Amino acid sequence: MATRPAPTARRLRLGAELRKLRERAGLTATEASRILGTSQAQISNVEAGRFGVSAERIRSWARHYDCADEALIEGLVSMAIERKRGWWEEYREVMASSLLDLAELEHHAVSLRTAYTAHIPGLLQTVEHAREVFRNGVSELSPPEVEHRVSYRIKRQEVLYRDRPTPYRTIVHEAALRMKFGGREVARRQLEHLLDMSDREHVTVLVIPFDAGAYPGSGQSVCYAVGPVEQLDTVHLDQSHGSVMLDAEAQLGKYRLLLDRMEAAALKESESRDFIRSIAQDL
Repeated sequence: MATRPAPTARRLRLGAELRKLRERAGLTATEASRILGTSQAQISNVEAGRFGVSAERIRSWARHYDCADEALIEGLVSMAIERKRGWWEEYREVMASSLLDLAELEHHAVSLRTAYTAHIPGLLQTVEHAREVFRNGVSELSPPEVEHRVSYRIKRQEVLYRDRPTPYRTIVHEAALRMKFGGREVARRQLEHLLDMSDREHVTVLVIPFDAGAYPGSGQSVCYAVGPVEQLDTVHLDQSHGSVMLDAEAQLGKYRLLLDRMEAAALKESESRDFIRSIAQDL
């Protein structure tokens, strides 16, 4: 018997949101199954992300759960109707599923906000820079593994180049700008690429200089993916032991505030470009 593929983070999130709707309605899975005319197992499998669900069924369930938030319902529908395999599935045999989930998250996001202290944002890295990052990781990678990681990272950047590019806003600390991955020439070309990208209408790069001193969120990298409605936003944290995705309302609020406070500590957009340019000229 063929093994059922593990559910993606997107399908798990859809199931979790449907469970929240049911619980807010004060219904158990057994009670909901009687109202909806389906089995408890069907509801449990959908909520656990094991089974997909149609747009028609989502609207029906939401109606029976007394959800009047049409924007939220349509946001959930949008998560269900796209069934085609994304480009990231090509990497399933060679990459961790958590990395594939990040690509899926970025692909579907309405907009993206990120913050980095010691690294250039992955979506803005050059091939040369990315290769040096992976060569110097905590876990030693073989040359083929390095190239898989590099090609995957560059493919993720498609969200910034497609016909309707995803609005991208990032905060980068001066420490990341001064890291010379691959030597001076590679570092200079990376900073020039960062400047080129920051000139694009949909890309904003803000710099926190050393002179800013202490600021909230120092030492961590954050990716905040904005969904079609605020309830469907997601925070992605990249850590040494693996990535974590957060979607609880209190967590989302905390990271929105954190990014706002980090932006307040950063230079303005034009000042940030001048700052990056000055570092590049010194290389």
